[in-house]
Amino acid sequence: MGRSYIVEDAVEGYLSKICSQVADPVTGLLIGQSSVQRDFVVMATRTPQKDESADAEKSVDKEWVSEHARQVSRMLPGGLSVLGVFIISESDAKDTLTTLRQLVFSVEDLISSEQLWMPAEDDVTDCVTLHVNPKTRKTVCRTFDVKDPKSVAKPADWKYQSGVCSSWATVSCWLSIDLVVPLTDNTTCTRNMDDYLKEELKVWAQQVERGVCLIDGKKLPEESEIKTGQAKNVRQTYTAQLLITPNKLMVPDVVQGCGGCVSIRGAIHSRAFLHSNKPKAKLAEKLLKRDIVSTVATRVQMLLEDLQTHNEENKGGRQTEQFFPPHRVFCPVKPTSPLSVCDYQFRDEGLSEMTDRFKEMLDIDAAEEDLDATQEMIAEVIESEASAEASTETAEPLDPERNNYIGVAMATVVVLLASAASMLYLSDV
Repeated sequence: MGRSYIVEDAVEGYLSKICSQVADPVTGLLIGQSSVQRDFVVMATRTPQKDESADAEKSVDKEWVSEHARQVSRMLPGGLSVLGVFIISESDAKDTLTTLRQLVFSVEDLISSEQLWMPAEDDVTDCVTLHVNPKTRKTVCRTFDVKDPKSVAKPADWKYQSGVCSSWATVSCWLSIDLVVPLTDNTTCTRNMDDYLKEELKVWAQQVERGVCLIDGKKLPEESEIKTGQAKNVRQTYTAQLLITPNKLMVPDVVQGCGGCVSIRGAIHSRAFLHSNKPKAKLAEKLLKRDIVSTVATRVQMLLEDLQTHNEENKGGRQTEQFFPPHRVFCPVKPTSPLSVCDYQFRDEGLSEMTDRFKEMLDIDAAEEDLDATQEMIAEVIESEASAEASTETAEPLDPERNNYIGVAMATVVVLLASAASMLYLSDV
């Protein structure tokens, strides 16, 4: 028997609306949560239109759909993920099967390339494809095992149900971060810096995975329920703490020529959602840890993309610059649902730009007052340029709990993730 998908009935209305408004084909993403027993689909979002000729719109652009999926994946907190793709087309379902297979594998490859955590044994590797005929409204649901290149389509059960977005538990935490990444002398562009940061973040992600997670102040057995005697029909919310110990099995301190270093410090807000009347501690811990790793990696990547543009505009010279990585802003999936999605707001952006992106990427009509921008406040600059430059010249005592690198002619990048948004100092010494 194939997998079973329990789908929020609002998704049926959304797909029907597309069927009645536009010509085919239309592609999009299906978003929700997978579990060993069944999957829950809470929303669907169509692929944004690409500015090309009308003839090009008749074909499916695999790269464009995959890039949309990558951007959407960054906007999903822990517990929510891109489960698969849909296509609305008058073509027979059998004729679109090859296209859907190519799309779902391409989407998974791009999304997984940004994930820094190690797969778990209980991770679901089946992704869903849905074909909808705009005239008859007939749906055909199939799945593919995206970890098996030879995977063939398997039938799956697609069932609409009301209230799928209602019964979710929320686990949230704040985490302090302190990472130092040495850069070699030949790290002359943000692309090289990206490689060094990704490798160091992978090491840090492993420390996060080994961390001890306390839920409402207690270390719960993996298979125990995270219940606190909360009343029925009341939103289940839990506060977690993650205790991370430094890696003791480290290489000895080394002396090497360094072109600089990147220091990431501060605090971030993380949250995860669990669909279950009896949410287990093991799942809550896994989803929360993955969200922590994902949100930090996303911000670093967005900052590097912004920094690359800055460097192209400001080449040469010794300088001290300040940059502000984005902070996290949440938006509810539905007004009455505990579920939310997120986006990342740079210092020079307003909430109106957030609502525009939620509409473009997730097709959510959100007002500015619906957004929650209070979890991470924008950092204020209290340090002058002179003092910032001086701070990079101040020798700090070596920390016995982590590797120390001694370098020459160092340029220092300090990313300060306050409990607010981030601040970055770039200095050539």
